[in-house]
Order: sequence, then structure tokens, then C-alpha cells
Amino acid sequence: MTKKDYKKHCLSFVGASEDYPEDNIRAFKVMDEIFALNNEKAFNGIDLKCDPIKAATLRNLYEEVQPSKYMDKKHWNTVDPKGAIDDEIIKEWIRDSYELAIEDLPRKKQRKIRKMQEKED
Repeated sequence: MTKKDYKKHCLSFVGASEDYPEDNIRAFKVMDEIFALNNEKAFNGIDLKCDPIKAATLRNLYEEVQPSKYMDKKHWNTVDPKGAIDDEIIKEWIRDSYELAIEDLPRKKQRKIRKMQEKED
């Protein structure tokens, strides 16, 4: 997956925005809840939120998937975007991460995002 495709996909979600919380670290958020992180310069890993059981399973199935170095290892994986994993699979994982981020929002913000999504459909 290219950096350009990754950025385009992350910003395609309703309510998604990008931020730079630290030097060279790009975060994609939905209403201030992070769903994807990467090192802007190196682009050698994408950190994605993941269900803990699925996170462990993916690490066992793919050598390109490792526990996050910077986020909670139980709930976050780092995916090598330049590895052998098909871009469509990575895009699916990004969507899953986005949905998990929405679930972590307060209910009022969740309702707001869901209404925005309904308007998009």
C-alpha cells in the first residue's frame, strides 16, 4: 500500500481527519479518537486498533503484523504496508479500526457520526 492510497482511504471515512500529535507521526481520527497512526517519513508501519482476539490471531497468521510499539499492544497492531498483505485486506483492517474508534466515543458523538454516515448513504 502506498502512503498516498493509505491517506486517501483513511480520509474517505465520515468524520475522519488527520493530525500530527508528534514530529513525523500522523494520526487519523474520528471525532478526536485515533484509528490509525504512522510515521510520516519512514512509512514502515501502520498502527491500527483491533479487537484483542483478532489482533493476536492476525499476528499469528501474518509476519507483517506485529504488536504495536507505541500503543496498547493488546488492542493495537502494527501492519507493514509494504509487505505481502493485499491492500484490500489492509483497507478492511483500517475500516475495522475506524469502527472500533467510533465505539469508544461518547454516545452523543456516536449518534452524530452515525447520522452523518446515514446522510452519506
